Amino acid sequence: MDTYGLIGYPLGHSFSISYFNQKFADENIDAKYENFEIPAIDSLIEVIDTNPNLRGLNVTIPYKQKVMPFLDTISPEAMAIGAVNVIRVVHEGNKTILKGYNSDVIGFTQSIEPMLEKIHRKALILGTGGASKAVAYGLKALGLETVFVSRYQRPGTIQYSDVTPDVIKEYNVIVNCTPCGMYPNVDEYPELPYEAMDNHTILYDLIYNPDETLFMKKGAAYGANTKNGLEMLLLQAFASWNFWNGKE
Repeated sequence: MDTYGLIGYPLGHSFSISYFNQKFADENIDAKYENFEIPAIDSLIEVIDTNPNLRGLNVTIPYKQKVMPFLDTISPEAMAIGAVNVIRVVHEGNKTILKGYNSDVIGFTQSIEPMLEKIHRKALILGTGGASKAVAYGLKALGLETVFVSRYQRPGTIQYSDVTPDVIKEYNVIVNCTPCGMYPNVDEYPELPYEAMDNHTILYDLIYNPDETLFMKKGAAYGANTKNGLEMLLLQAFASWNFWNGKE
């Protein structure tokens, strides 16, 4: 039986394990999906060695960047983003080859593209982690200028205090790539001048639990168009399956 799985630490509720095991059951695919909670990225070798039927892995926090030196090949997109979240495991004789990809950018761009109009030319990206890099790559591919917003002074970023109502008017696409507002911390939200938003503003939240974060609610109150990260997750899963099966 082919095995697929997720590496990360810690691993709590996993969208992938329920999604893929349901897919395998529904489509009569002789495969299983497991969570591999590894406390250090070095343990990846043990996961590979002890699971000879392993065909593919998803990679989550904190290993999207740390996994890259372990891979034999990395797609140009994943290399440009600087993060891998899908690994295809290829067995050739006694040799195992690990191929790295990034499905974040595919899932995100396919999900946000239908929301975009000609007036959407500039975007704020909240956060500076691995997912934010994929989001920036995707937005640039769609023709938007991007600026990162961070809580801390970092090169190439602005801080939340710099986001004025005028900035909101100019940068009318805002993507939350932080865990702010994620369950159980549902009372948290990014500090932004929401009153400057209107029906030309897009708020996209990578969070999908809860369905509607306070970030989304506060923007929607002023007419902003909002979307959570569930569709992106589904599109990522679809892309993962294609990568694992050599349809990239």
